[in-house]
Amino acid sequence: MAKVIAGILGFLVLMVVVALSPFASIGAGHRGVVTEFGKVNDTVLPEGFHFISPFWSVHEYDVRTQKIETTANAASKDLQSVTTQIALNFSVNPDMVKTLYQETQGDYDDTLIAPAIQESVKAATAQFTADELITRRAEVKEAMKQALITRESMRFFTVEDVSIVDFSFSASFNTAIESKVRAEQDALASKNKLEQTKYEAEQAIVSARAQAESIKIQAEAVNSQGGADYVALQAILRWDGKLPNQMIPGSTVPFINVR
Repeated sequence: MAKVIAGILGFLVLMVVVALSPFASIGAGHRGVVTEFGKVNDTVLPEGFHFISPFWSVHEYDVRTQKIETTANAASKDLQSVTTQIALNFSVNPDMVKTLYQETQGDYDDTLIAPAIQESVKAATAQFTADELITRRAEVKEAMKQALITRESMRFFTVEDVSIVDFSFSASFNTAIESKVRAEQDALASKNKLEQTKYEAEQAIVSARAQAESIKIQAEAVNSQGGADYVALQAILRWDGKLPNQMIPGSTVPFINVR
């Protein structure tokens, strides 16, 4: 009987201990900020299972890599309106979760990160013309990343990567770009046509020079081989053996030179 009573008492004591000492389970890649009667405690719970004071409240923070995607309106160096769609990969600094909770109570996306992205995009975009935003995209991306890193409100976070998803410009600028591209294409086509015409002209000159040189060589050969006799010999070599159907009085038979 005494053992039964002792067992019951032991069980009741355990239940009281459990009731007065609740526990908290912090997931992998998270940290737990502890508050006691609304005041932030110095204790930050790492991932795992923990027995805590019944007067504690635990606020869990994800310290793994997270992604936020948003749009920002800005003006380029040449005062063109630009809408940038940007993706930010970041993580909460585990050593800063307590201070982060004190300043934001968990709502850091809208209070810290979104405004930082807006200001950083404006600062970076203002360094480049609208054309350069497209042609120097890697430099623009790095400028945005550095602007984010150096902002005071981003001290709670590690900026891992910044991606420019898209640039959008005004309708008038898009029309101007299309006209410029079309003009460049037309200019290139005209240049190619001019080069082709020039090439053909040069080939014609080369051909004419070669033909003139050939005629010159033949003329020199004729003169060196007897002139008229050489011409007559060439005519004989080309004759098909047929005499003319009509003979003009006083004329001679072809190739017969009567002296």
